[in-house]
Amino acid sequence: MGLAEQGSTTSNLGAAEFMTSKHFQLTGVAVTAPSTLLLTFADGQQFTVALDEVIEQHATLGPLANPKVFATAAIGEWKDTVIWADDDNLELAADNLRARAVEQAGECSHELIWNWMAKHELTLDRAARELGLSRRMLAYYRSGEKPVPRTVALAMKGWEALRMADVEVSRVPRHLPGSFANEAAGHAPKKRA
Repeated sequence: MGLAEQGSTTSNLGAAEFMTSKHFQLTGVAVTAPSTLLLTFADGQQFTVALDEVIEQHATLGPLANPKVFATAAIGEWKDTVIWADDDNLELAADNLRARAVEQAGECSHELIWNWMAKHELTLDRAARELGLSRRMLAYYRSGEKPVPRTVALAMKGWEALRMADVEVSRVPRHLPGSFANEAAGHAPKKRA
C-alpha cells in the first residue's frame, strides 16, 4: 500500500524528500573550477569535489572534460544527483559525490565501511562486534547519517592487519627446526640459564 493509500501526513512531501536522506539531498551545486563542484546538501553541509580523475577513468563521462559541458551542472530531478546538459548519461549520484568529497578532504566516508564489510563478508552485527561498536552506531556511520570517526577507520585497518598477521602465521610450517619456527609462529624464544 502506497503513502497516499495509507493517508500518511508525509504524502505532501516530494518523492525526493521522502526517499533521500537529508545528508544525500542536494540543495545547491556550483561549478568552482574546471571539473570541480561546490555541493550544498539539505543537512547544511558544503563540500568541494574534484571530478577530473572520475571523468578521465570513465569514457561515458568524457564529455564532462569540455568546460562548456561541465558548466551545465545542475541538480537532478529528485535532488539526489548532479546532471550535466540534461543528459541522463552524464549524471552522478549525490551520495557518491559526497563520499568522494569527504575522502578528498582527508576524512573517511560511509563507503569505506560498506567496502570493508563487503570485502570481509561481514554482517552489520559481526562488524559492530569486531569494531567494539553498537550495531546502531555502525549503522549510522554506514548510512552516512553520521561522519565516520578516524578511530573507526583505524580500527578497521587494525582489524585487517591482525587478520592478515593471523593468516601469515597459519601459513608457517610447524616442522621448521630451531627457534625460527617458534618466532615465525609468534612464540618468543626460550631463554637458557
